[in-house]
Amino acid sequence: MLRTPAARILDEADEPAVQRLLAADPVGACVIAGRVEVAGTAPVSLGAPLWGVGDGDRLDAVCLAGANLIPFAAPGAERAAAVAFAERARRAGRRCSTIVGPSAVVGPLWELLAPAWGPCRDHRPRQPLMAIDGPPAVAPEPRVRPVSPDQLEVLLPAAVAMFTEEVGVSPLRIDGGAGYRARVDELVRAGQSLAWIEDGRVLFKAEIGAVSRGACQVQGVWVAPALRGRGIGTACTAAVVEYARAVIAPVVSLYVNDYNTRARTAYRRVGFREVGEFASVLF
Repeated sequence: MLRTPAARILDEADEPAVQRLLAADPVGACVIAGRVEVAGTAPVSLGAPLWGVGDGDRLDAVCLAGANLIPFAAPGAERAAAVAFAERARRAGRRCSTIVGPSAVVGPLWELLAPAWGPCRDHRPRQPLMAIDGPPAVAPEPRVRPVSPDQLEVLLPAAVAMFTEEVGVSPLRIDGGAGYRARVDELVRAGQSLAWIEDGRVLFKAEIGAVSRGACQVQGVWVAPALRGRGIGTACTAAVVEYARAVIAPVVSLYVNDYNTRARTAYRRVGFREVGEFASVLF
């Protein structure tokens, strides 16, 4: 009887194998790839353990076990990876606020973890992963610009509103929002936060929350409620794409809830196409 391979904690010696695995899908692996490119694969420098399934120079799957549990597996290895990661996650106990990644591995991973970790607060099993590798198909809104550090206080209320609306809980509930504020400030200072701000009011905002050499991932897209339904989000997202491709990475991606038909239609107008599927489990 064959045993499912166990997941092990990777170290700096595994970095070439990790990079080879992630390079097979720069869009789907963008979040982990960006972290590895900056910090390597040693747990101390990465800030969280990186679990791996495979031997020697070949890895079939990895999982970043930090504030978010982020699995990634080669095609065909998803089920075995889920079994291995679930075993390790059960032993470690839940320390993450979200499980997120390609649905082919997140789905079976959550099935195995649910008896020990459930119930979750929300399960979003189908989130189309979309990408664009050329100019936007609509004219960009020229008033969308990188947020400057002196605009942080103007941006924060919109960022909190977006997070609360999308995730279902306020980011201010933990540590009074200090950690969330620090993250928003980090993105602003890195030139990865863009907004249309007029008369001290945020009309649109988005962040480029994950960056690797091959791709970046747009997160936190938000339009002021009073302005929704006017096409503002489409033109503003086009501006984000134009900026990101010129300054950050050649491919721009994002994922969206399958039931958000308005957003999916807007992203298609911009030129995004569906290239995969993500899933999220929120605690």
